[in-house]
Formats: sequence, C-alpha cells, structure tokens
Amino acid sequence: MDALVSPLDDHPRGASRAHLAASHREANARRAGLTGALLDLLEDPAVTDVLVNPDGAVWVERSGTLARTSLTVRDTRALAVRLAASAGRRLDDAAPLVDGTILGSVRLHALLPPLSGPGAVICLRTTHQRSLTLEALVAGGALHPAAAVRVRTLLARGANVVVSGATGTGKTTLLSACLGEVGTHERLLIIEEAHELDPSHPHVVRLQARGANAEGAGEVSMSELVRAALRMRPDRLVLGEARGAEIREVLAALNTGHAGCWFTLHANTPDDVPARLHALGALAGLTDAALRAQVVAAIHAVVHLRRRGSRRYLADIGVVSAPDGPIVVTPALSVAADGRLLREDDDAFARLLHRIDPGVSGDGGAATVHGASGGRHAG
Repeated sequence: MDALVSPLDDHPRGASRAHLAASHREANARRAGLTGALLDLLEDPAVTDVLVNPDGAVWVERSGTLARTSLTVRDTRALAVRLAASAGRRLDDAAPLVDGTILGSVRLHALLPPLSGPGAVICLRTTHQRSLTLEALVAGGALHPAAAVRVRTLLARGANVVVSGATGTGKTTLLSACLGEVGTHERLLIIEEAHELDPSHPHVVRLQARGANAEGAGEVSMSELVRAALRMRPDRLVLGEARGAEIREVLAALNTGHAGCWFTLHANTPDDVPARLHALGALAGLTDAALRAQVVAAIHAVVHLRRRGSRRYLADIGVVSAPDGPIVVTPALSVAADGRLLREDDDAFARLLHRIDPGVSGDGGAATVHGASGGRHAG
C-alpha cells in the first residue's frame, strides 16, 4: 500500500490533486476519443460550440463569434463513432444520427454520411455556465433586476412556465439557475434526451431517454419517462426540452395537481409559442380544441430569451390565456437588447398570480424563494 501512495506524498498536496485532475482529464478525453486540441477548445470558458464539418474543418463559437480554427480532423466518421460510443449511444449506417452527452456535460450531436455528404458532421456544445445563479445573470446583464424579481415570484408561487427562445439563447442556463433557487426541501425530477441541466440543488433526480439498440429494442421514450417520473413523488417536474409527443403527458400531469413545472421550447418569439404547442400536440394525437383546453388550464407564463450578437438575455415574460378562443401570450414585461426595461405591467402579473392561486393576494412583486427575497426594481 505504501508503494502505491508514496509517489503522491513526494509532492505538495495541491500539486498531487492537480496531477490527479490532469490525469483524470486525459483519461476521460481518451475514452471520449478526443484529441488534446479539441479538449482544450471545449474547456475554454469563452467557447460555447465546437463544430466539425464533413471536410474535417473545425469551427468554434467563442464569445458569440463563429470562426474557423487551424485544426483539421482527418477521419470525421471515426471520431463521430468514438464520441457516440463514449456517450453510450449507437452510431452506424443503420442509426446514422445521435444525440448524447460526453465528458459529463458536453452535448454531442452527430450525423454520418451519406446524410451529411462526404464526411460526418459533429456538433459539441459546452455548458460552462450551467451553474450560474440568478444573481450572476443579473450581474452579467442577461437578466434585468425587474425580470429577476418576476422570475422568483413565478418560482415561489408554483407557476408552470415555458422557457422559450431560439437555439443558443441561453434557455438551459436560465432554467438551471431558476432550479437552483427552488427550496431545498423540494424534489426535482428532470427529464431530458441528453443530459444538460445541472442545477445547484441538493435533491435532483435525472432521467434520460434512450434509443433502440441494434436489434431495434430497448428504447425508452420521453413520454415513458414522464409517466415514470409522476410515480417518483416529484415536487417539480422539469422537461429539458419539449419536442415531441411527451407534451401530452406533461400537460396531463399539470392538469392533475403537479405545479411548478418548467420546460424549454424552441420558438422565435413569444407569439410563436402557441403554434409550437399545437404542433407538438398534433404529434401526440391531440386535437386543437383539446390542446387549447389543457394549455390554458395548465401553463401560466412564457419566459422568452433572445440573442443579439454575443448578448443573450431575457427579453419577455408573457401571460398565457385564451380570451377569444386561440391561445395568446400577452406581454407583461419586456426588456430591450441594450438592457432597458421597456414594459412592466403590474396588473397583468397580479391577474396571473390570482389565476395560479385565487386564495393568495399579491401585486406581482417579489416573493421569497430559497431564502432570497427582493423588492420591486425600477426600470
């Protein structure tokens, strides 16, 4: 035993830990099939995406700007297959598309030829900022102080919220920060296709969907995971992204007493959210009338994010209703790209809170969540 531990004792404790961390990093990289140069890119705090094109060219998005690097991958297909294997996913001619997670927190998406032309396409998205708090988002300019107060109120009152936005607007970052504000006595059930959400919370159970194996068996869908999660005593049901028939199970859960559910949805504007929900409902076999009835009864608000250059920010909070038939999202708070508060409708928030819990009075102002509270901020 002494012979095994003595090499570590020859160095200061900090150096030993650094050496172990470096060794662990290299071992994980080898298992994932990554070269040192690609790993360096993924560990750069300013890099959000590493993209490998079919011709082997490697591009990165750094600080909001997309640029080509000097790196070239000789065999993109081989790299894609190794990355998929390290994520525990199948990638071959019979299953030429894969989503997964490598290195614990890097999202992988890959597509093999001939679907992608002469070589494989590999997209790696890093999640350096998943553990940011709402305070950090406010300090960084991604969240207006008034918007932070409203978001905390929605969390505290158990509102069911859609976090919408285009790709790369920071939906996962915001949702992780929000979940970190939930009281420590609550149990969070997070359901995802690929692991991305990682809130700073002591009681999180993560469920991840699984594709079929080479024999076409073993698939576990998002819909099945939602049904399973409901039997696991969740205080908060969280869907990493609604993109298919699982929306039926989610809406059913929200209409049977499960409050405080948040999920993300791809949409260009808050006004596009109803159409996206109708499209997902159609995949689940719901009629427009059935979808409308469930959405209006279950979903309270839409929190929408935008991206302007390298700036990602919460742009809108809208209230969901259906006053004349169709589902509408009425603006209640709006923030400009330069950070100015354009709109804050106290009456709209008061009506929203009354809808969530008619027995609780409130003016739409701050609420305490996870021991933090704040007053109303001026724009």
